[in-house]
Amino acid sequence: MESAKTIFSQYLRKKGMLYSKQREQILDIFLKTEKHPAINNLYDLVRKKNPKIGLATIYRTMEVICDAGLARKLDFGDGTKHYENKYKHPHHHHLICLKCGKIIEITSGKLEEIQRQLAKKHGFTISRDTMKIFGICKTCRRKEKS
Repeated sequence: MESAKTIFSQYLRKKGMLYSKQREQILDIFLKTEKHPAINNLYDLVRKKNPKIGLATIYRTMEVICDAGLARKLDFGDGTKHYENKYKHPHHHHLICLKCGKIIEITSGKLEEIQRQLAKKHGFTISRDTMKIFGICKTCRRKEKS
């Protein structure tokens, strides 16, 4: 499998865009975070490495990273767009805590099979899917009981 940097640089070249050190730093930092950062979280992480990179550069670069197929934007119900790493990450869904915002990634062959069955039953062709289940995580439930 090609590296994320190779995919990114090929995409930029195909689109006639430059591969810059700043874009590479943003990509590296984004790929190293296993969370689902909002742009401000990513900005804080990037500024620790390179304080000269501005917020607008991060916004634009994340759009390109998404367009290159290495990330996608998600809304977890908090009114903020989050970015999720798609490089070498299997298809999954999310459990989202309404108290602390914790996001748990889940994979389930059973869920995928149910989706396929529902699509077939209704003559529907799935082009993409995402499932978000909102609730309270076990840590927050424990805190409520204390």
